Amino acid sequence: MACLGHVTHGYHGLLDVPDSIDMVIHSGDATNYMDMYKNEVEMKDFIHWFYNLPIKYKIYVAGNHDSSIEKDVFNTKETMKDRGIIYLENDYVVIDGVKIWGSPFSPTFGNWSFMKARHNLDKVWRKIPSDADVVVTHTPPKRVLDLTYDRAHNLEYCGCNALSKQIIKLNPILHLFGHIHNNKDIINAGTMKLSIGDTLYSNGSVVTDGRFGKLSSNGNIFKIKK
Repeated sequence: MACLGHVTHGYHGLLDVPDSIDMVIHSGDATNYMDMYKNEVEMKDFIHWFYNLPIKYKIYVAGNHDSSIEKDVFNTKETMKDRGIIYLENDYVVIDGVKIWGSPFSPTFGNWSFMKARHNLDKVWRKIPSDADVVVTHTPPKRVLDLTYDRAHNLEYCGCNALSKQIIKLNPILHLFGHIHNNKDIINAGTMKLSIGDTLYSNGSVVTDGRFGKLSSNGNIFKIKK
């Protein structure tokens, strides 16, 4: 099974999605606006684009910018389901024998959506099935493709430490995420492996902070074998 993972922030229309893949997995932030009415317009545009991709399986896990999904006053989740898009929120789906679990939550930063205090996130990650083959989260794990600048312009690893420990423990085939983009002198988009475990980690963000409007990546493509 070949799949593509990415995070787009409203620039999905610029992506070059190959029609030779079996699945597209989006790990959150298809939108930008915090205001859920403006966000709904962005999300509707994304759903229309996602629905029309000539790909058999489409999976969406929300991110901190997706306020219209968190409130769901526009029945966005039901719209996705009606369009054949698989929406995962602390839940899993099995496709061709591959178990895929997804969660939108990230450590609290500002007043965005799907956020929890770091000390509470371990309760979410304990829900990941021990036999999950692919884990999709919006947040990265700590110290894995998650380096950026804090508000004081100091370098900081922004991922979740509790998630890092759980992924190492469960050792899934893939861990897909986004949330932390490239910066002017930092590359987070791409894949990596740690010296411990067999998991391939993927940051699918396709934009660079301060340079939205053009793509710095086209997502990451994988072949999944049980």
